[in-house]
Amino acid sequence: MPKRYTVTSALPYANGPLHIGHIAGAYLPADIFVRYLRLRGEDVVYVCGSDEYGAAITMKAQKEKTTPRAIVDKYHTMMKSAFERFGIAFDIYHRTTEPIHTETSQGIFLKLYEKGEFDEQESEQYFDEVANQFLADRYIMGTCPKCGNENAYGDQCERCGSALSPTDLINPHSTLSGSKLVLRKTKHWYLPMNKYESWLKEWIVKEKQNTWKTNVYGQCKSWIEGGLQSRAMTRDLDWGVPVPLPNAEGKVLYVWLDAPIGYISATREWAKQNGKNWEDYWKNPDTELYHFVGKDNIVFHCIIFPIILKAHGEFILPTNVPANEFLNLEGDKLSTSRNWAVWLHEYLDEFPDKQDVLRYVLGSILPETKDSEFTWKDYQARNNNELVAILGNFVNRPNNLIPKFFAGVMPAQYELSDYDKNVLAELASYPDRIGDLIKNFKFRDALSEVMNVARLGNKYLADTEPWKIKDNPERIATILNISVQIIANLSILLKPFLPRTAEKLDKMLGFDGKLTWEDAKNTNWVKAGTLLQKIDLLFEKIEDDVIEKQIQKLTINNQQQTTNNQQSQTIAMANHSNEVKPLQTPINYDDFTKLDIRIATIVAAEKVAKANKLLKLTLETGIDTRIVVSGIAEHFSPEEVVGKQVTLLANLAPREIRGIQSQGMILMATDKDGKLRFLQPSEAVVNGAIVS
Repeated sequence: MPKRYTVTSALPYANGPLHIGHIAGAYLPADIFVRYLRLRGEDVVYVCGSDEYGAAITMKAQKEKTTPRAIVDKYHTMMKSAFERFGIAFDIYHRTTEPIHTETSQGIFLKLYEKGEFDEQESEQYFDEVANQFLADRYIMGTCPKCGNENAYGDQCERCGSALSPTDLINPHSTLSGSKLVLRKTKHWYLPMNKYESWLKEWIVKEKQNTWKTNVYGQCKSWIEGGLQSRAMTRDLDWGVPVPLPNAEGKVLYVWLDAPIGYISATREWAKQNGKNWEDYWKNPDTELYHFVGKDNIVFHCIIFPIILKAHGEFILPTNVPANEFLNLEGDKLSTSRNWAVWLHEYLDEFPDKQDVLRYVLGSILPETKDSEFTWKDYQARNNNELVAILGNFVNRPNNLIPKFFAGVMPAQYELSDYDKNVLAELASYPDRIGDLIKNFKFRDALSEVMNVARLGNKYLADTEPWKIKDNPERIATILNISVQIIANLSILLKPFLPRTAEKLDKMLGFDGKLTWEDAKNTNWVKAGTLLQKIDLLFEKIEDDVIEKQIQKLTINNQQQTTNNQQSQTIAMANHSNEVKPLQTPINYDDFTKLDIRIATIVAAEKVAKANKLLKLTLETGIDTRIVVSGIAEHFSPEEVVGKQVTLLANLAPREIRGIQSQGMILMATDKDGKLRFLQPSEAVVNGAIVS
């Protein structure tokens, strides 16, 4: 048995809020595991923190027109608060911008450098001539060579999970300017991972085959057998941990070198605050190390970070990396860019007393070996049909019957029937069964078994029907006593999964919260004569209108974000057009005021006969219905333009074109590829609205 456990959850990037996909991937499973270990009395530290360096942060800062420091301060605070409100029980939630992290990261880098583990190479890196800078991996996008995803990043394909280098991409381009990239020479320090191939084959392919999850083992085995390449451990960037070497100005540590070291620096800070020796948790072979991550982080935690630890020579290696697959949402992939997500902080604002409901639903559908799906209808059904009808219903019966029959005082057990004995024996068998499932990272099955304890209680009460017994008070007392013993065991078994619900049961039973997992095998915890406190209903039914509101919110948010993305793309293309015509001769303000520019809607469209470039458009202007002939047929079909609101120069003198009287001009813009774009209002306005 290990003397202690170090448990980590992937450091979330501090460039946006948390959504339920993050929680189901790396945080809820780890939290269940850690709470279980603590109930067993194990020495465990659970660390996490905000990953505040890297290109993802600078990209967000550019998008929001602010500084990287402002971004990380904003989202670190938001994520830390959401984790606390949701009940993720970190021992410390740290930050990679803290000085102790810089010290730790630079120290490990220097140790590897001094041991000769790095190859110093001058190589060609992608350079954005429009932005005038070398690009970090996340600023580069192209087609994944393995799965064909056209939106793969320079360090990873988020569709297939493959770790990539920018030069692996097909048709790479800059996410800053959209321009094609050129290669220029720069110097970096590389980790020759191929040097560790033989060791990895021994450590992972042979040793971990029967202990690591099949999805994790399979991805690692495939990656190793595909051949490992040298990987740059530094980047040309101005936001990150500075490379601690002379003549390395403008270079920082690669985020996948410094971010996992964040686990170590967080442990150092926690140990300093709590009078512990941090090295016991990272360098002592009697300690087991567990990384909880999503499948997109498997390679970094199973191959790259272990190589770094192995090369350093003083650190323990992960015992297991129980990575989860992806959680989908309402039939589609979760997407922050499309705002197709259930954001944790918003959920907690709208459902402030339903943290455990979400923990239960996510715990029931965790994507442990394959992708799974969250839907609001399923959320409602699990709450109403399981939490309310099974767990809540069982607890509520003794909660009401004991005050009625025994003035709220725990009754004694009298003579037990064979059925009573069988129920108590079955009750005592659950802790080991559930514990074994948790230790093997089968959290869904473990939670299902906890609910089976509540089902056991419901069936026992339904079979014995104490409310119908009128002439045998000892039998009533025995039935209700056994029912409360089941609740007592539930108060322990629920703690890893639904901690707030378990606290309510502790309050009902007068427990101090100090019972251990082993205590759940005792079927006589609550003694006769104990004053039981009546508690409110554990769960409430969720009505249809609440769920419909959430589904509508998803759709509206997605539509708004799609519109915003399209506008941003149009602006970006316009800003980076390679051919911008010079300004024309200045005009007076009086000349400008003569232009009557209005918003109108195209209600009909057709091609002009024998004219490849012309469309005949019928417009509702709010004042009249008129015809405009427009030279956009090479860019748009008639079907594409009907229903669009457009910008119309309404007082342009009528002009006959191909025998058609045209009354005005549609205003358009040309993107960098020469394609016409409508100038449209960001949201619908009344026809006839004046553009000024």
